Amino acid sequence: MDRTEVKEFVDELRTEWKDLWQSRVDDKIRAEGIAKHDYSKLFVEQGTVIMATRDFKPIEFHDIVETHLGCESSKAGAPNPTVGGWGKFIKTNIQTQRKGPTKHAPPPKPKPQKGQHQKRGGRGWKRTKLLSI
Repeated sequence: MDRTEVKEFVDELRTEWKDLWQSRVDDKIRAEGIAKHDYSKLFVEQGTVIMATRDFKPIEFHDIVETHLGCESSKAGAPNPTVGGWGKFIKTNIQTQRKGPTKHAPPPKPKPQKGQHQKRGGRGWKRTKLLSI
């Protein structure tokens, strides 16, 4: 397959993938998402659980593309993020190179602000009787 044909096929899969997730039926009692229709390209039949809350491995788009295309899946786009996509590549290779001595001066230490003294240890003003002369 040519690169443009691969891209068109992946775009068709992607639109079917979006339709699968937008038209799913949410079962609030069992906390599951269930496929509403058959999706033959995605290997999903009607009534298949596609999302659950406990001990469930959801289907992944990259795995479906890989089963359809085999070794040509690298032409389809970015690698699978669970294996390590572009973000992991940037974190491991590019950001580590940037770390080094900084040219910026350290920020100045904050100076405590002086306010008025508290009268009588913070217990308030002492009331005194005014002497009338």
